[in-house]
Amino acid sequence: MDRPSQIIECGDFVLRRWRERSDFDQVFTLIEESRDHLLPWMPWVAQHSEKTTRDFLAKSESRWASGEVYNYAVVKDGTPVGMCQTYRGAEPQGWRMGYWLHPAAAGRGIATRATAALVAEMFTLPDVEYVEITHDLANTPSSAIPRRLGFTEVRREQAPPPTAPSGCGIDVVWRLNRPAQPVNGTASP
Repeated sequence: MDRPSQIIECGDFVLRRWRERSDFDQVFTLIEESRDHLLPWMPWVAQHSEKTTRDFLAKSESRWASGEVYNYAVVKDGTPVGMCQTYRGAEPQGWRMGYWLHPAAAGRGIATRATAALVAEMFTLPDVEYVEITHDLANTPSSAIPRRLGFTEVRREQAPPPTAPSGCGIDVVWRLNRPAQPVNGTASP
């Protein structure tokens, strides 16, 4: 089975696979320091603890091995400043993405570049035909990344519970299809 690279270079930062045995302190601290920033939009943050961090890392290992989810640390100057992941969608050829940054790293283009790099990496895999990004309708700043990267809004749907504290419970789904392969040096129509 094909897998994305465990390390993806992004210029002044990298995406690197989270590791269960060595990354506990870094991921726990990253979430702890980002808690207030994330809580309005990510309900799982309310249960943040040492146990949930250990569970996340253990699941990251097993899900990577199964090809179900690929979790990355966004690492700048040797320190994780966020997370980026991709996971299988409802259809076998579709994948979904999620990302977040420490508040000190936000607003510098890191999330956009990390997302672009992970999308490009996923399109190197033969079974990936499209990638989707989903965010709560009330989280309007989250629409900036898919817009910048050429995603198209394809639908709005009821969000699975629990609804984020600042959310309205409606998810906006954006999609980017695999680019057409060039034929004789020109792009297909």
